[in-house]
Amino acid sequence: VIDPAVLIGEIDALSARKLNISPQQLRIAPNASVVMAYHRAIDTARESALGEQKIGTTGRGIGPCYEDRVGRRAIFMGDLLDEATLRAKIEENLVEKNQLLALYNSPLYTVEQLLSELLPLGKRLAPYIMEVSNYLHEKIGAGKTILFEGAQGTMLDIGLGTYPFVTSSHTTVGGVCVATGTAPAVLDEVIGITKAYCTRVGSGPFPTELQDEVGERLRASGHEFGSTTGRPRRCGWIDAVMLRYAVRVNGFTGIVVTKLDVLSGLDEVRICVAYRGADGQLWDEPPMQASELETVVPVYETLPGWTEDISSVRSFENLPEAAQNFLRRLEELLTVPAIMVSVGARRDETIVRKNIF
Repeated sequence: VIDPAVLIGEIDALSARKLNISPQQLRIAPNASVVMAYHRAIDTARESALGEQKIGTTGRGIGPCYEDRVGRRAIFMGDLLDEATLRAKIEENLVEKNQLLALYNSPLYTVEQLLSELLPLGKRLAPYIMEVSNYLHEKIGAGKTILFEGAQGTMLDIGLGTYPFVTSSHTTVGGVCVATGTAPAVLDEVIGITKAYCTRVGSGPFPTELQDEVGERLRASGHEFGSTTGRPRRCGWIDAVMLRYAVRVNGFTGIVVTKLDVLSGLDEVRICVAYRGADGQLWDEPPMQASELETVVPVYETLPGWTEDISSVRSFENLPEAAQNFLRRLEELLTVPAIMVSVGARRDETIVRKNIF
């Protein structure tokens, strides 16, 4: 799903830095769904109405946009190039959307208001709107290498995550194939990315959350504030239970461990290796019922910490022994290798153990 105004803002921000984006660099599928103004309004109104039970949505209209996709009411990027089609779809959608907004005492929308907003955006983006799936198929056939980048995390997947505290799409590897029309068989490396500790934005179960000075230290050292909302992220120890689940459902061939440097200076570091339920049962994978997940207690392994500044380290062997042992234990628990490790915020502050590129 695409918010065309936000996308144009990003294009213009790059242009201001002398980085002009050409249609050879950016393609937008004609059947990508448009985030409408009423999607944002509905998103915000619903979240506000939930009060203390709110999900933690960013309020950018993503969920309501996906609802329209599933409900066969979507407005596509290609529709922005055809005023008659766009007008007809908006007229049909506003019958329902305005009634819904009225329930929340929110301002209503008119067809002309939305057309005046969307048609200029469509004109700006017209050079980029073109077929995508077959283009990728042709490049794969020509032996080109393609890198797909997902968003968010496994536990936010609409089907496989901690429902209802999830996003509105498939954030696991299967989403790559569904979203791009690429066959699963062509994926030859699947790399999972995890911080050296655990974070979550908004509401939802978080077994390893730390509500103490260590949690505050992780938040401050890791600059853990939401990229969209600016909200402080909840922080806790790394959770091998959820990571094992992510390895299984995504088929990871390797992991990237980021922000290892944030753990520097701690006397000890912990890894959650299992959950203990209220009935004493041990879980080695997370229960999918949010109500069950909220009651589990983490079972930790405690390892020695390290005090050294590791930002200048560029090889695994030169890391402090305690940091090496932390990574080795993660690899054992997850049964996949840590192929890259970041030891600082800069791009070059990275240890590359296997260059898949």
